[in-house]
Amino acid sequence: MTLTLDAGNSTIAGGVFDGDKLVLHFRQTTSQNSTSDELGIFLRSVLRENGIDPAQISDIGICSVVPPINYSLSNAIVKYFGKDALFIQAGIKTGLKLRLANPKEIGSDLIAGAIGALAIYPNRNLIIIDMGTATTLSLVTKNREYLGGSILAGMKISVQALATQTSKLPEVEISMPEKPCGTSTISAIQSGSYYGTIGAIKELCRMYKKESFRVSESHASDAHNSEPFVVATGGFAKIFESAHLFDAITPDLVLYGVKCALEMNRQ
Repeated sequence: MTLTLDAGNSTIAGGVFDGDKLVLHFRQTTSQNSTSDELGIFLRSVLRENGIDPAQISDIGICSVVPPINYSLSNAIVKYFGKDALFIQAGIKTGLKLRLANPKEIGSDLIAGAIGALAIYPNRNLIIIDMGTATTLSLVTKNREYLGGSILAGMKISVQALATQTSKLPEVEISMPEKPCGTSTISAIQSGSYYGTIGAIKELCRMYKKESFRVSESHASDAHNSEPFVVATGGFAKIFESAHLFDAITPDLVLYGVKCALEMNRQ
């Protein structure tokens, strides 16, 4: 079995794969002050509570965008599993051609998401949208070229910023509003957050298709080989299911990408 971890700014998502099947998914709040013992005990406990013997874990891969926690994570894996974890980082095999000014700058979550999307949706141009603490958009060609993308403040950050940087605006629950025109402060914030995110994603995807994938807006139906497939992941993606922004929503895309990276680096 393979244990994969995605250490994000808000949560650590974990997954256990038995072959290609995800048999366990779990989450833990990210704490940069977690010790290796705390992390190791948590990981072994969550496996046992779900009927998985930690001794069954043969490979462990980690994608982390929280550098302060990496040392503790690495030590936890060595101490509690007797293995070295593979971190998604510069120098490992990814199968991607990074068309960036400084490839070392790219987040490991973006790399893992791209690897996973190419494995699940092969031979397609892709726009990968990860809606977590930040909302990221990545462009990947069917020839496995990572072209770059955009980073926006995530929905939670935006709502929190309004609450902390203004005197009278409250922090609200993130949800799909009943209608675009809010009739209260809370519904107005929810409308701005929800429909503002839709507008930003639609416009960015429109420009990507035109400028990066060379899809003519007037002849899009004739350009099916270039038309990118839009795949979403991350905690907030499901909120937009009825908005038809995406061709697919794949919640465990990053974890699957970590598993694929492990397989590539075994060879």
